[in-house]
Amino acid sequence: MQDIPTFETSDGPCPAFEVFEPELQTLPIVFCSPHSGRAYPLDFITSSRLKGDAVRRSEDLFVDRLFDFVPGMGAPLLMARFPRAFLDLNREPYELDPGMFEGELPPNINTASVRVAGGLGTIPRIVAEKQEIYRDRIPVADAMQRIETIYFPFHAALRALIDRTLKHFGIAILIDCHSMPSAVRAMPGNSKPDFVLGDRFGTSSSGQLVTAMQSCLSGLGYNISRNKPYAGGYITEHYGQPHHNVHAVQIEINRALYADESAFIPTPRFSMLRYDLQLFVAAFAEEALASIPRRAAAE
Repeated sequence: MQDIPTFETSDGPCPAFEVFEPELQTLPIVFCSPHSGRAYPLDFITSSRLKGDAVRRSEDLFVDRLFDFVPGMGAPLLMARFPRAFLDLNREPYELDPGMFEGELPPNINTASVRVAGGLGTIPRIVAEKQEIYRDRIPVADAMQRIETIYFPFHAALRALIDRTLKHFGIAILIDCHSMPSAVRAMPGNSKPDFVLGDRFGTSSSGQLVTAMQSCLSGLGYNISRNKPYAGGYITEHYGQPHHNVHAVQIEINRALYADESAFIPTPRFSMLRYDLQLFVAAFAEEALASIPRRAAAE
């Protein structure tokens, strides 16, 4: 694994991301948590107009902690330590709003995406509740530094984990772990989903694997929606290549199941959900292992 970049926080230097490896990888699954970081760079806090907890509204609260058991079950976990409001790893590398920056952006920038228009590009303009993050424009050099020194190393680490898994097992399953606001749109029948599984409407993963995930979670008593309202972002779209035995599924967890969103703290139900997620991973792992191509299984 490459050297991991660091950044300065109020508590000192912090790694931009961490990879938690099992002693021996026994599952063809890679877990990724790109939006649960809560270590805020000092220079980012200085440049933000938001004070206190206001800047934290985009965090996928404690998702890294919900899945921190997976290395003990035989699968690696990659997690960002910096917040999504600083740099969004679930975007193309250069989805940028030119109105945010001081100076001329390089010519290869995607300025026309729906996500940029909504203020949620690679360097977000707003937090989840549509509050503007910055007081002033950001120097272009600052944006390029975040992308070159943090975004690309993170994705290189993710690609390495996927490639290693594919080489060893003959199949790789990426589970991209997120959380969604409790105010998520209701399902038919007016019930809200506990989980949303996104496979880009069948393009990023085998339908059999997603159906297995849905069955495992439903069997634990949870309401499941597929692709609505979240079908998966850049990570799911970019890495999911089921025709090459690489499957990517985004999992969104309703924060009402485990967190107080206004206080940014876990609720007593956190431990119960984490236990259920262990049951889910154990059950889904059987399906994942059964999906290993015969050639790889025989080696």
